[in-house]
Amino acid sequence: MEIIIDIPEHNPKVGFEYRWEDGFEIETRIVDGGLHMVANKKGLLSLANHLLSLAQDAVPSGTHLHLDEYNSLEEGSCDMIIEKK
Repeated sequence: MEIIIDIPEHNPKVGFEYRWEDGFEIETRIVDGGLHMVANKKGLLSLANHLLSLAQDAVPSGTHLHLDEYNSLEEGSCDMIIEKK
């Protein structure tokens, strides 16, 4: 099986571009002190796109993605912040 992910080229004038797959679902919880994430296939593909976008050389250190139940995660999810070092 081949999966093709279209990674948007980073444009500093526009900022980070999220590309979500239609029908994505991502839920996060803290379980025994660790982050537990549950996602459907479209949620995993969306996260893969975001991580690959964040990894681009043109994206500066300190750029971060902040996801929460009000911004893309399922209701009741804990915040998830992913930052480029």
